[in-house]
Amino acid sequence: MGAIEVLVTFTPAWVDQHPRWRVLDWERQVTVSAEQRLSELGIELPAPVPPAANYVRHRLTGNLLFISGTGPGDSAPKGKVDTEVSVGDAYQAARSVGLQILATAQQALGSLDRIVGTVKVLGMVNSAPAFEAHPAVINGCSDLLVEVLGEAGRHTRSAVGFVSLPNSICVEIEATFEVE
Repeated sequence: MGAIEVLVTFTPAWVDQHPRWRVLDWERQVTVSAEQRLSELGIELPAPVPPAANYVRHRLTGNLLFISGTGPGDSAPKGKVDTEVSVGDAYQAARSVGLQILATAQQALGSLDRIVGTVKVLGMVNSAPAFEAHPAVINGCSDLLVEVLGEAGRHTRSAVGFVSLPNSICVEIEATFEVE
């Protein structure tokens, strides 16, 4: 049997859905680094926060990087989402937590380009029992990870409500990355 040659072309719609890839011509593609993507988006990562208690911010074991639960900065609104903090403000807080998670990953790895994939995100939302839009809040972090890391930012996820979080923060998120 002879070999079959396949020519794969990428449509502009595919490129729009996969922002980490840029098509240079019909036969060649180049990966944009995470740092380049941050620059394109006008995003500067914050300085990683130190641990708030007796734990470490990250742990690299084998090809997995675990990032401890991370809350938003002091300027983020505090309280229960939907009664004291709007869903929109909580989404922005979750996005800021995503930036902090990326800053911690960069500190741990030296470069975000070592991230092969985002394995799991666990998002905890400070909310009243009747609140049901936890995923809409945690999308702030999820959307950012995909914007910056492209396909490597897509992940499995849990978005759950908690009756309280430390210091009345509105959201706390932890993440696990597969790295090279």
